[in-house]
Amino acid sequence: MHAFEYQHAETIEGAAEFLTQDNKAQLLAGGMTLLPALKSSLVAPTALIDLKGLIELKGACVDGDALVIGALTTHVEVAESEVINSAIPALTRLAANIGDAQVRNRGTLGGSLASNDPSADYPAAVLGLEAVIRTNRRDIPAAEFFTGKFETALQTDEIILAVRFPIPEQAAYVKFPNPASHFAIVGVMVVRDARGPRIAVTGASACVFRARELEDALRTDFNEHALDGLKFHREDLIDDLYATAEYRAHLVMAMARRAVAMASTRG
Repeated sequence: MHAFEYQHAETIEGAAEFLTQDNKAQLLAGGMTLLPALKSSLVAPTALIDLKGLIELKGACVDGDALVIGALTTHVEVAESEVINSAIPALTRLAANIGDAQVRNRGTLGGSLASNDPSADYPAAVLGLEAVIRTNRRDIPAAEFFTGKFETALQTDEIILAVRFPIPEQAAYVKFPNPASHFAIVGVMVVRDARGPRIAVTGASACVFRARELEDALRTDFNEHALDGLKFHREDLIDDLYATAEYRAHLVMAMARRAVAMASTRG
């Protein structure tokens, strides 16, 4: 493992200052993606800035017509939150099926989004719900946040503080998981509200994306049968030892139908 310094951030401003002074430093939240990458020498930061003491970045609340979740809220805290479950139950179900117990107890919402793993679950929810990622510098709409494989719009000195999720009328997330890691081989988030239906897909490509053609099919009839007969096609679908591109295309349709059915019955 590459040698690095360890810094404990006592304030958000202090953490940002560390990043400003060293553009090769990285933030440490739960570490569920970063630490394995360190051990494998895939990344070599000069310093790790530990955010775990910033308790103001934890928790959830309803703010008007939106649900706001702090960046350091762990997956298990999302899964068990009555506030989140009352506002957007799809998020609690999503979080309850991330990884294993160890990952759910250490991993955080902000850490997952900053890593932008192609098979992570939260990006589909953030993009599908058209959430806004709040940092110490600005608000970033979900459509502008995810820019590529393990890449985001975050600048080197930006820190995710919270995510603001508009509360939908109906939403559901369904995934076909890798049996070992529980990462999504394909995961689909379906959302319906006044702006119309939205479908966001993770695991199928190098970066989360919207399935616009499936959204169009649901626009006049929000029912899983509205997707009958459609075939999903996209040139950049992942083709690996877990699933071929063709099988992933099939899974997108299967998971989308299940998610629409679930959203229609559970809200």
